[in-house]
Amino acid sequence: MKKYKPTTKSRRGMTGIDFRKVLTSDKPEKSLVSGFKRGTGRNNRGRITTRHKGGGHKRLYRDVDFSYDKYDVPFTIKTVEYDPNRSGFIGLAVYRDGAKRYVLLHNTAKVGDHYVVSEKANQTPGNRLPLGNITVGTFVYNVELKHKGGAKLARSGGDYAEVLAKEGDFIFLKTPSSEVRKVPANAWASIGEVSNNENRLVNLGKAGRSRWLGIRPTVRGTAMNPVDHPHGGGEGRSGRGRRRAISTYGKPTGKGQKSRRAKKYSNKFIVTRRKVGKK
Repeated sequence: MKKYKPTTKSRRGMTGIDFRKVLTSDKPEKSLVSGFKRGTGRNNRGRITTRHKGGGHKRLYRDVDFSYDKYDVPFTIKTVEYDPNRSGFIGLAVYRDGAKRYVLLHNTAKVGDHYVVSEKANQTPGNRLPLGNITVGTFVYNVELKHKGGAKLARSGGDYAEVLAKEGDFIFLKTPSSEVRKVPANAWASIGEVSNNENRLVNLGKAGRSRWLGIRPTVRGTAMNPVDHPHGGGEGRSGRGRRRAISTYGKPTGKGQKSRRAKKYSNKFIVTRRKVGKK
């Protein structure tokens, strides 16, 4: 972590990642970079569907490979790079046949490391193999939810899922949210945990740093008028006047309330719900 001297009020307590100690390149691979439209929280009619999003620094999109469809072809990590679109570090993987792809790196990856995507791969961090071939108790990341469906789970900086048990054609995984979930044994996963695990310790320090990230201000519902929010109105500071906290759209929010749909298609794969609310 990098700490700043309190030269101003906003500098006091501000922290950041010391990228100089980790990154090896500041210019991305040109063939794997493109422009893209940033998510501003609006739908195809221009209506805000996700609040508090917009603005932020302009970014280029790095085409990160989450499909890992080159089997039994070893690759070497040539660079460790920063990706503005995710919290983990990425690396340029050069395969033995000459192909180049960006991959999400594990926590101890460095330039020159060799990895492979194979059913017979060793269970060392960075290698990728089916969940059914992975020992119980192993930490994994970039986890698929179905065979050849692409990595979906445990992709943020410092995240990992734990293989808890094997039962028939399914593997029991403990996800970063503490949910225990059944995943098919033929789904693939990478060994280890995602790089940049200090990301969650960063103190932004000032409002402007949030704006650079594309995060707009959040106003409390109790500070609004009744026309703008269900918690609004009242003389002086008043309670919300209802048992459960709800959003401006009337949906349950925060404080450990259940917001998952009762008939969601994937309910049958959940063994234990995630722990929410006050710790």
